[in-house]
Amino acid sequence: MSAIPDVSVVIPTRARPALVLRAVGSVLAQTFDNLEVIVVVDGPDHATVEALAAVADPRLRTLVLPQQGGAPNARNAGVGAAQGAFVAMLDDDDEWLPEKLAVQLEHAKSADAPLPIVTCRVVNRTPRADIVMPRRLPEPGEPRSEYLTVRRGLFHGDGFVQTSMILAPAALFRQVPFTAGLPRLQELDWTLRALAVEGTDLFVAPEPLVVWHTDEDRPRLSLASPWEQMFAWSRRSRPLFTPRAYAAVTLSVISSVAVASGSFRVLREVLREARAHGRPGLLDYLTFLQIWLLPPGLRARLRDLLLRRRPAVSGAGSTAP
Repeated sequence: MSAIPDVSVVIPTRARPALVLRAVGSVLAQTFDNLEVIVVVDGPDHATVEALAAVADPRLRTLVLPQQGGAPNARNAGVGAAQGAFVAMLDDDDEWLPEKLAVQLEHAKSADAPLPIVTCRVVNRTPRADIVMPRRLPEPGEPRSEYLTVRRGLFHGDGFVQTSMILAPAALFRQVPFTAGLPRLQELDWTLRALAVEGTDLFVAPEPLVVWHTDEDRPRLSLASPWEQMFAWSRRSRPLFTPRAYAAVTLSVISSVAVASGSFRVLREVLREARAHGRPGLLDYLTFLQIWLLPPGLRARLRDLLLRRRPAVSGAGSTAP
């Protein structure tokens, strides 16, 4: 390994030493090895620091923040400490397959954009099924906000971005930091704001290179987000979406948070927002209805039943929008 790493991997964590050790191990096992791993411990956490100190690899660095500030703030701190020209994000409860960085760096080198944002497919692992996402790649000329939000079926995952998929130039992460305090959609928010920077584009490696662990028996902040906060985010973020994409994200993601209110008034408010400022399609309305009419557990079981046997779609990376 050279003195200066090509890639800095940033992993925010707090009070989950076993999980972060699994994540770190998957990075240190990459076939591309000119890297550094920066684990940002989100506030004092002796057990995690002690567990990381036992990893005998000079590529691992631990940064302990003085107080808890949330994952976006921890990611920004990690970017601030990064030495590599590229930064790759990894959540502490996910893991990478060995070729992840090697494949993404090849896509970055061949990209026809000065500031490429490179993602990949993931294996979405739940206790019930493994599902490969996203199910398709961007089409030529397709607006990126529509690729990332508009469904072609009743379940999410046609186009998709998740934090552990993202590799991008460190300079771009410094220019566009993560939004501190945003409890959900942190990766979508970052990606859309980053794509607004001149010289960027989204490229998706067709291989599944990340194992994304979901629906496990542990607290998940993103599943308990106050709907008012996410609704306010969507309204602030309207300029980042096409009308088609804005309707899709409002009637799917915002609805999936707002449904916990159990309020018919909230239902009408979400629907009115999508119709007033977006361009809903038939599938958006059907998604909206199934979110509000079907219990979340039943929706998850139906999704797994319908999607887990569907083969991944082959293809190449994106073209300019």
